[in-house]
Amino acid sequence: MGPGTLELVPERARRALQEAEVIVAYDLYLKWVRPLLGTQEILTPPLTQEKYRAELAIQKAREGYRVALVSSGDIGIYAMAGLVFEDLPVEPGSPESDFEVEVIPGITSATACASLLGSPLTHDFATLSLSDLLCPWEWIEHRARHIAQADLACVLYNVQSKTRQEGVYRVLRLMLQHKGPDTVCGVVRNAYREDQEVRVTTLSELLDQSFDMLTTIVIGNRFTTRKGRWMYTPRGYNDWQAGAETPDASSRAPEARALPSGAVWVFAGTRDGSALAVQLAEAGEQVVLSVASDLGARVAPSHPNLSLYSGPGGMEARRRALTGARAVVDATHPYAVAITAQVQTLTAELGLPYLRYERPSAVPDDRSGIHLVPDFEAAARAASAYSRVFLATGSKDLDTFMRAAPGAEVFVRLTPQPQVIERALDLGIHPANLCAMVGPFTREFNTAQWRAWNIGAVVTKDSGDEGGFPAKLAAARDLGVPLIVVQRPPAVSGAMHDARDVLAAVKQL
Repeated sequence: MGPGTLELVPERARRALQEAEVIVAYDLYLKWVRPLLGTQEILTPPLTQEKYRAELAIQKAREGYRVALVSSGDIGIYAMAGLVFEDLPVEPGSPESDFEVEVIPGITSATACASLLGSPLTHDFATLSLSDLLCPWEWIEHRARHIAQADLACVLYNVQSKTRQEGVYRVLRLMLQHKGPDTVCGVVRNAYREDQEVRVTTLSELLDQSFDMLTTIVIGNRFTTRKGRWMYTPRGYNDWQAGAETPDASSRAPEARALPSGAVWVFAGTRDGSALAVQLAEAGEQVVLSVASDLGARVAPSHPNLSLYSGPGGMEARRRALTGARAVVDATHPYAVAITAQVQTLTAELGLPYLRYERPSAVPDDRSGIHLVPDFEAAARAASAYSRVFLATGSKDLDTFMRAAPGAEVFVRLTPQPQVIERALDLGIHPANLCAMVGPFTREFNTAQWRAWNIGAVVTKDSGDEGGFPAKLAAARDLGVPLIVVQRPPAVSGAMHDARDVLAAVKQL
């Protein structure tokens, strides 16, 4: 029955309420539609008993009553309809069914709040509930990250409760990894109800604000614009610029606006990948070096023949930027399977030569002190036997490890990026157990650090010589602690392990 004002209750919903013999609802919803009710039997289980409400409605319908199951907004969006269909004994409308089912659409919070803000959802958008009562929090973060990477406008439901205070800020920080801090956003509380509040703000300013379960947040995309007290998103994106990964990308990487045509693109993110890009540039090739973060842009090499493409990834932006490229060299980390798959898809689609460079494995034939495991869950299970564990795998799989090894005290070494450090702290890493530095690190440094922290086991990847694997192995053996090594994903067919082979292959194109 819509957002909460009688004027916005759809006509079909009005008739259903008036024709019902039994009404099942949370009592707050009935307050808004009380003038439409007559002498019906009214059943109001508490707010937290959603499943029981659905079961009760089904039971009454099977007894032969005409039942109205009431929800605010739209009953099919984050509401009761799904619970009803879960519990239906047979398909409604079939000969075996005891009753018919009709789902009556309403006005959901996303569109109600959007109307009060202007027109922020004119183009593609996503909705995301931040309630983890029925959905694991890691799924919520995973979806939030992909929404941000796709630069979709987004509506956040169930923003903040008394027992769930930090989640919204974690999601906002995820958004800030891929959206500009000045992204236009809106906050609506009690849409179309008493004490309605509406304000337009920015993504970075949201971090300093507080919310509740009556609040909805609308996050724009890079094209969303503020006009007075309104915000709106254009209907078309014909002015999309290749390389404009976020609204402030030009301030971080001005080179991305004037990329050379016919260049060899190198996707790196590793020291050896950047070194390979310089070798190609020194051989006379025009090279575009693509890095994945602000830190990568700051530590990237410089050369007259080398241009930088920086900022978070996105299929559409990369597709447009790669138009006119000569070839692509994928020199990303051996464990960066997602970006490798994306680059392979784009090169196949655009008909570009694809060359894969992968640093050689550094796991020796002598496996003493090495415990090889197939994935991070297995690494966490192996590490849980030790009270103090050093995690040398970066931040990407930190949440997986923390969930799978709850009993271990975890120590980490991460790159000095504010969002990476913040995420580690949010996941429960104690500040005293965190080291923020750029590697690789020597055997002596590892030995001293792990001894000072009294580490019982070390978890790492097979990161090769460039990733400091030999130094980690030597330090672990010096201290007599096991080195738990997550095995590499399968290598790309035809991958080259010597930079000279890549240089020769590029010259033959």
